Amino acid sequence: MIVFLLNAYILVLVVLIWLKVIPSNLFWKISPILVLLLLLVGLFIPMGWGAPAGTALVGRQSVQIVPDVAGEVAEVPVAPNQPLKAGDVLFKIDPTPFRAQLDALQAQFALADTRLKQMEQLQRTAAGRAFDVEERQAQVKQLEAQIEGAKWNLDKTVVRAPADGYVTNVTLRKGARVSNLPLSPVMAFIDTSESIVIVEVPQIYARFIEPGQKVELTFKFLPGEIHSGKVETVLQAIATGQAAPSGTAVAPRQIETGPFVIRVRLDEPRLGERLPAGSVGDAAIYTDHVKVSHIIRQVVLRQAAILNFVNPF
Repeated sequence: MIVFLLNAYILVLVVLIWLKVIPSNLFWKISPILVLLLLLVGLFIPMGWGAPAGTALVGRQSVQIVPDVAGEVAEVPVAPNQPLKAGDVLFKIDPTPFRAQLDALQAQFALADTRLKQMEQLQRTAAGRAFDVEERQAQVKQLEAQIEGAKWNLDKTVVRAPADGYVTNVTLRKGARVSNLPLSPVMAFIDTSESIVIVEVPQIYARFIEPGQKVELTFKFLPGEIHSGKVETVLQAIATGQAAPSGTAVAPRQIETGPFVIRVRLDEPRLGERLPAGSVGDAAIYTDHVKVSHIIRQVVLRQAAILNFVNPF
């Protein structure tokens, strides 16, 4: 934008000199340099505070699917990127060993319950001991708990979607063996119930950003379009400022100035559904300072929106 304004000034200056409206002296020859300094100091540098801009990114929560039980996969009914509802089946594990375990426990429970009733009958006739009854009662309760656990294991052989969304990159196949280890996820489930839009802003321009301020965004996936939103929050921590527990002394490292992250709430909720996770673009935040610079930032952002038709970077 500054190049456009400077070139426009030089063009007007050349025309005025050619028409002899102004003299061709040293002052007018060096005036483009003065105009450049004036634009930088008086408009474009303050515009970074009044209307900071940065890269926008659309993200979604990802859930690593780890089954609660281990076994052989019997069925995988889902397709990659197929819309799913919460509770839809992702895949099934062979239930045979879990059903057999449940049947065995139920048989033991039936026998233990019969024995308990016999012991209670003997105690009522003074032919049995109270200790034997208590022992049988404990055995019955233990089997009841084991049956509940076996039912839970059998139910978990059907792995379901935790929310509305889809599974991407489905490589799981029937016959594969899965485990319930946390470090062995078998699917990546993308939760589409909420879209997260963040904007990265250089630290020197983030001082005046506050929740509720207007935001305009343009995405490369939707070239030529300008969308609006509001600042939801300014995240109060980035990785470079995170102190993790460690058994070692502080390790010196080169500190780099990372951008601050601003979370944005879109005015069009359905826009988040149109944008794939990972969509990038440009955003401008209009603060309560240097409001005269807002119109320049709006022009710059619309230029970027138009260039998105041809600019892949």
